[in-house]
Amino acid sequence: MSEQTTSRRTFLAAAGLITASTVFRGASANEVAPTSSMRGGSNNYRPGAPIVERIGGGGFWMTGTVRLAGSGAPLEGQRIQIWAHTTEGHERDAHSHGATLTNANGEFKLEMPQIVPAFGQAHGHLAYDSDDFETVFLRPVMASAKDNTLSAHFVLTPA
Repeated sequence: MSEQTTSRRTFLAAAGLITASTVFRGASANEVAPTSSMRGGSNNYRPGAPIVERIGGGGFWMTGTVRLAGSGAPLEGQRIQIWAHTTEGHERDAHSHGATLTNANGEFKLEMPQIVPAFGQAHGHLAYDSDDFETVFLRPVMASAKDNTLSAHFVLTPA
């Protein structure tokens, strides 16, 4: 094999590696994509709902996580607002709204009255609405109106 053929093969192999590393840089399989707002998620939203220990008499748990887009790192101290149509009131009622903060693991939970169907679906509303990250509104639907928990997960992008 000639020296010219070896050099050409070496060059092509190196060029292929450089191209591949350029194409795949930043596209790691481990990156976590940001959450997009859901249609209808912001319905009856009330800016500045207070942080509460519980909404109403409780009996139902809204839970979830908040993580950073890209790395997936948990985000502590993030304010999540929660509201829904429940056995104690409509989602437009101020007493049906409350907020909670995430713990060190990026987890949140807030007890509230049982969610009941509105417009044919039992669903909750959640919002991340602080200044550090882009606002996201979620509207998860329960598998059954008889469920006593509902989870929602946020992956946030810096504002």
